[in-house]
Amino acid sequence: MRLLVIEDDPMIGRAVRAGLLQAGFAVDWVTDGRDAELSLANDVYDLAVLDLGLPRGDGMQLLAKLRAARNELPVLIASARDTVQDRIAGLEAGADDYVLKPFDLDELIARVRALLRRRAGSGSPQLRQGDLVLDPASKEVSKAGAKVDLSPREFSVLEALMHKPGEVLSRERLEEAVYGWGQEVASNAIEVHVHNLRRKLGAAVIKNVRGVGYRLANP
Repeated sequence: MRLLVIEDDPMIGRAVRAGLLQAGFAVDWVTDGRDAELSLANDVYDLAVLDLGLPRGDGMQLLAKLRAARNELPVLIASARDTVQDRIAGLEAGADDYVLKPFDLDELIARVRALLRRRAGSGSPQLRQGDLVLDPASKEVSKAGAKVDLSPREFSVLEALMHKPGEVLSRERLEEAVYGWGQEVASNAIEVHVHNLRRKLGAAVIKNVRGVGYRLANP
């Protein structure tokens, strides 16, 4: 899953980005409203963590533009604006959750995962497809009850596919879900990860839709 962190405080931004990377997400970080608007226009993100007090555009204005364009991207506001009225305003404007600064990083990550589960239409912390089970929190995968060891990239590709069961994801979309800005991506990286996943999980688990991309097989 690829996230956008919109935060102008360099210490907070670095900490949040590092924590989310450690949790297994691909993360991009921008520091003002204009760069955030340009980044969100690419439509490659699964969730945004949004500060409100931004240079070159207030966070509330950015959220309003997003929702006015009927963009349903999950947005988690992380702000020092701590009055009840501020929180109500943020949620009424279309935010999916609101956390106050200073926040615990583990709580922020848990809230991010909860929003992503909600977007995928699941209340369970685990993703399931037939006898394949993926736990985003523990980074564990099992097939028919047996644990399967995956590399971080393999895990991220599988997670992206399991968040969109039945949907065909292009190589470019999988790259966007797995890699952030500045990370070097080999031209055949996704093919290599899919090959390794098939070797570990079974050749029939991931289907290749020729000329389009990949999807999980029906259970």
